[in-house]
Amino acid sequence: MSTIALQALPGGSDGAERLAARLGLSCGEIAVHRFPDGELRVAVAPATDTTILYAPLDQPNDKLIALLFAAEALRRNGAKRLVLVAPYLCYMRQDAAFHAGEAISQRAMGALLATTVDRVVTVDAHLHRTTDIRLVFPGIEAENLSAMPAIANALATESIDPATIVIGPDMESEPWVNDIASRLRLQHTVARKTRHGDRSVAISFADPGLLAGRPALLVDDIVSSGTTLMAAAKALIAMGATAVDVVVTHALFPPAMIGAFTEAGIRSIRSTDSVPHPTNAIALDESLAAALRSELTTTLPPETTP
Repeated sequence: MSTIALQALPGGSDGAERLAARLGLSCGEIAVHRFPDGELRVAVAPATDTTILYAPLDQPNDKLIALLFAAEALRRNGAKRLVLVAPYLCYMRQDAAFHAGEAISQRAMGALLATTVDRVVTVDAHLHRTTDIRLVFPGIEAENLSAMPAIANALATESIDPATIVIGPDMESEPWVNDIASRLRLQHTVARKTRHGDRSVAISFADPGLLAGRPALLVDDIVSSGTTLMAAAKALIAMGATAVDVVVTHALFPPAMIGAFTEAGIRSIRSTDSVPHPTNAIALDESLAAALRSELTTTLPPETTP
């Protein structure tokens, strides 16, 4: 009979333990020690036939090295199948070389992980021109789950004003804004965003009168610099929105920025627990567990003898 357990990189243990509890699995923490010269030493818990590695990959560089070392130790100690659960998946934004000499980080990261694990499960990966996450990870299984069901379920427990407009900050957000608005039976619209630099954007709407006298719910996949979010909030307030609340899948911005969001007119900001953050209010363990239950019944191929 094959064995299965979950192990987590440091910093992801809370989400990992909730997920393990849903799946009825044990949960161990991978130990990471940093030497004075910056190198890492990694030690894993005992290997199982299938090991689920839980690793939110924000601030990713050290985590990727730790993940690589953990996979080496687990394989050497008997793990036959490694499943990476990365609720936030790093280095997905650069899917093309926009200037001469640029690396395509998505391609490099996909190739690295495809030779390290057997399956990748993530949430709302920041894909642009890549139509299917399986194209990022050649030769292995990969799923890009949506956070919208979990977000909609959390919001449905509240008394949402039926006049609320669900807002997407740019055209790329239209699919998930449409999804969550449909689930909550609310109207939605998407802004036009013109980016002038990493920290300079302009936001406009096709129908400026739509928001007058109505609350707005801004929905986005990632907030890192916060520039788009603040520009959108200011535009919505200028158009007469009575309140601006924000829900985001991946909160990558420094917690100190919450005050700046308040000054920009944002009443509240909530995020999923894809990345540990003070704004976490929506758990993803139910969605992740649903995707991973197939691992509980996976029959591993028999070992071959030379």
